[in-house]
Amino acid sequence: MIGLFVYAVVVSRFKQFSGLAGAISLALIVIPVVIRTTENMLLLVPPALREAAYALGAPKWKVIGSITLRAARAGVVTGVLLALARIAGETAPLLFTALNNQFFTTNMGEPMASLPVTIFKFAMSPYENWQQLARAGVFIITRPSSA
Repeated sequence: MIGLFVYAVVVSRFKQFSGLAGAISLALIVIPVVIRTTENMLLLVPPALREAAYALGAPKWKVIGSITLRAARAGVVTGVLLALARIAGETAPLLFTALNNQFFTTNMGEPMASLPVTIFKFAMSPYENWQQLARAGVFIITRPSSA
């Protein structure tokens, strides 16, 4: 759905698939997850912690920056990592927006390659070494983090 939305708004307006359109579609997937996780983590910080800082005379900006955000940092980082893991295997939005490119490019105004599409192409190849590369790509996407 997000891929179709970005296709209608960005790709059809500029009449070109691009890496920038793909980045916009992935950002639209990531932003709600990160915002929701951050909100939940900030709500989990005990009010007594904030009140103690206020009682010591700390200004509001100092309480937010030094106390509240520091206490919620681990949860926020976890939310960001979960959002990045979610978009790592997203294929549909990238097919609608960035299309695909057989070659590596850094120009965000051109179609760009994506790992899921490359894995699919290599897996469907008749060459054994390309199929092995596809299996390695699947391992990269699905392997659990070592943290």
